[in-house]
Amino acid sequence: MAESKKSYITSDELKNHNKPGDLWISVQGKVYDVSDWIKDHPGGEFPLVNLAGQDVTDAFVAYHPGTAWKALDKFFNGFYLKDYSVSDVSKDYRKLVYEFNKLGLFEKKGHVCFLTMWLIAILFGLSVYGVLCCEGLLVHLISGGLMGFLWIQSGWIGHDSGHYQVMRSRGANRFVQVLTGNCLAGISIAWWKWNHNAHHIACNSLEFDPDLQHMPFFAVSPKFFSSLTSYFYDRKMNFDSVSRFLVSNQHWTFYPVMCFARINLFAQSFIVLLSKRRVPNRGQELLGLLVFWIWYPLLVSCLPNWGERIMFVVASFVVTGIQHVQFCLNHFSTSVYVGSPSGNDWSEKQTSGSLDISCASWMDWFHGGLQFQSEHHLFPRLPRCQLRKISPFVKELCKKHGLPYSTASFWEANVMTLRTLKNAALQARDFTKPIPKNLVWEAVNTHG
Repeated sequence: MAESKKSYITSDELKNHNKPGDLWISVQGKVYDVSDWIKDHPGGEFPLVNLAGQDVTDAFVAYHPGTAWKALDKFFNGFYLKDYSVSDVSKDYRKLVYEFNKLGLFEKKGHVCFLTMWLIAILFGLSVYGVLCCEGLLVHLISGGLMGFLWIQSGWIGHDSGHYQVMRSRGANRFVQVLTGNCLAGISIAWWKWNHNAHHIACNSLEFDPDLQHMPFFAVSPKFFSSLTSYFYDRKMNFDSVSRFLVSNQHWTFYPVMCFARINLFAQSFIVLLSKRRVPNRGQELLGLLVFWIWYPLLVSCLPNWGERIMFVVASFVVTGIQHVQFCLNHFSTSVYVGSPSGNDWSEKQTSGSLDISCASWMDWFHGGLQFQSEHHLFPRLPRCQLRKISPFVKELCKKHGLPYSTASFWEANVMTLRTLKNAALQARDFTKPIPKNLVWEAVNTHG
């Protein structure tokens, strides 16, 4: 029996199918209609909507284990990409994914989660003991700081469990997520996954990456001054007189704002869970946050007076602010762009938008594995304990194909971030591009 003739479309024709209700993607030259998958896609709707109309093989390879390939078959619409081709860098990248899979690196998680959970339990016990069983201002201040360190470590667990299964079963993995994220830290894991998946797909796109959209407080690029639209939050990021005032001083306010950035995470968690958008396990998520907002205020109320209560809260916020700074160091000073993400230059976009932090192996616990930012963005499913091992292979990939690979010490990364913020701040003060000013702006920025 003769083989049926294949039907082909071109890349230009594929681009026409990039709207809600009509979402097509290409994986290894086969075309799939994922319009209906958007409702059930574990990674949310953002990746499908923003990569639709493109060949997304590298992104698919990066995020999906073998079982997902079988699930993809039911969306095949019978078309093949006529002009499908694979670049040399993509060939080598996919070869690395295959080799790492063959070596079992995606399954070898080590004891990182186990040790981190024990550390979280110890920090929680010490903090609670310090509040309930000890007296003295200094002890209570230290207890607040320990709570901040607990939140940092819970953040690393939440991050890891969102990218790969840190426990033996999905149920246990979900339990760890809700326990460490919602219950202990007050951060919705559903919000985090929605936000973080968008960040990975659109790494350093000023319009699509929520991790760079901090207007009116921060702007990492003067391109924000044209009031770009956030396609993640679906709103215009207006650069008005208030924004100009705040951005003009952002290199001074960066660390103070980071000390209390957690307040924004609390707010974003509730905004998502109380919104009309589809949120998996909404009731479970809200229950987890309720647990946090019962035990944390109750613990704070056990302190002897309002002065020490405020001090405890501030200490916990300021210490966990270290983690918020860490998140910014990896991307604020790297290359940014305006426009939608692309699946065709996956490796270049991930490495050009990432900065590695060089440190000794004994400091890996402090950075939570994210000091290997380029490695993590290229292989997001790879367990934290394997990132140092595969770093030489990533360096070789970048060197061979001329891809950016940036690395700096923790101190240097802070300097680079502040320099980026200062450069944008000075340009925001440029009065040759006038916008409506207020009296506060005039008073603070009058010289002579």
